[in-house]
Amino acid sequence: MSDAAQPTAAEVRAAAEAVKTALDRHLAAVERRSGEEDPAVYDAFNELAAAAEAYDELLYDRYDEVTPFEIPGEDTLPPYTGPEEPNALSVLIRRDYAVAEPQRLMAQARRVEAADGEGPGAETSDTVHGALGLLFGEFEPDEIASRHKEFGLEEGDSTLWVTAADESAEPGEWLEAPFEQVDPQRVVCRFDVSAVFDEEFDDDLDDGDEGDGDGDGDLPELDEDLDTDLDTDLDEDGEPARLEADR
Repeated sequence: MSDAAQPTAAEVRAAAEAVKTALDRHLAAVERRSGEEDPAVYDAFNELAAAAEAYDELLYDRYDEVTPFEIPGEDTLPPYTGPEEPNALSVLIRRDYAVAEPQRLMAQARRVEAADGEGPGAETSDTVHGALGLLFGEFEPDEIASRHKEFGLEEGDSTLWVTAADESAEPGEWLEAPFEQVDPQRVVCRFDVSAVFDEEFDDDLDDGDEGDGDGDGDLPELDEDLDTDLDTDLDEDGEPARLEADR
């Protein structure tokens, strides 16, 4: 960031004061809460998170320093305020992919063209965006998700939201802007998949392995025991000798 774009010391201090104010409001909301899912506590939490994030960014931009704390992300949905007995549902799905192998992607698109009898002059599969349009037009999204490696794609984050409605939308009503009017407080359930969760799990496993001194644990000793057990005496014909039963 250039010097001209850096925040002033006064702006940083104002952001710090905003954090203090938000912290007081959050504590007051918690002390007055009416239940486990009090909307006032939820709003105060979001205000505190936003204020802390703004202060952290300004502090870094001005002084190249960061705060020693981190406001955690939302682990739960806000309080549900939708109908108790929904008459309609909307399922919102987002899946992210990286085009890892463009040549594989276009080769799959050419196979689809050949199967459909498209002539070589169609050239739809000769570009990445053309191949994507062809494949997503040919296959269901769930099939592409299960076969993404075949299409040269690499999975990113994905999320699925189930939202409740009082009544079904009119045909074509929301097609121009399908995701603009999502109310988080009408989300019945939500399922997220992200590599971030895998990294956190791997970190936990790494922490649990500390102190063992050997990444294989007790496996070498187990192998030695197996080798000892399998090292059975052979008789004159080369067959395993029968063990004598205890008398």
